[in-house]
Amino acid sequence: MNRYMTLLAVVFTMMFTGSTCAANLEKAIFAGGCFWCMEAPFDKLAGVTSVTSGYTGGHTKNPSYKEVSAGSTGHTEAVQVIYDPSMISYSALLDVFWHNIDPTVTDRQFCDVGNQYRAAIFYQGEEQHRFALQSKGALEKSRPFRDSVVTEITLATEFYPAEEYHQHYYKKNPLRYSYYRNGCGRDKRLKDLWRSGVDH
Repeated sequence: MNRYMTLLAVVFTMMFTGSTCAANLEKAIFAGGCFWCMEAPFDKLAGVTSVTSGYTGGHTKNPSYKEVSAGSTGHTEAVQVIYDPSMISYSALLDVFWHNIDPTVTDRQFCDVGNQYRAAIFYQGEEQHRFALQSKGALEKSRPFRDSVVTEITLATEFYPAEEYHQHYYKKNPLRYSYYRNGCGRDKRLKDLWRSGVDH
């Protein structure tokens, strides 16, 4: 009987601990142009449990890639980052975001032009909003580049995961991904902006 009760206690402890860990995970949404290029920097961070490419900030339900890329839905390509705040802070995620975008342009990122490629921080709750504003303010104050910071900070709306073939494209199609990224001039521009190497 004692062994049975001990086993039950272990099972309940595991269930409780697991549900607590899951409940403690938080969500962040960032748009930085092509979502293929925004997955890798977050994927590599300790404390990040998943990164999903998708669409947000628009007015159409369940948009397709074809619709979004045509610019007719108001959505932008984005990534949803699920993370453990006990291992990595939202401020640290913001720092990775800024260093992987061009904050000085509107309705484009690198070779991709249009509102569907705009850079943005989609905050969830007042705490994220405050940290996002602080990080943008610090960037404007430090002025690591000449131009103004125009990246938008806006309340998160529905996030729609992109089609499966887009998820972790950099892993599934490394040669095509590398060709696209280099051809788009992303790394060169990031290096010019931040005067340092980039992680992709």
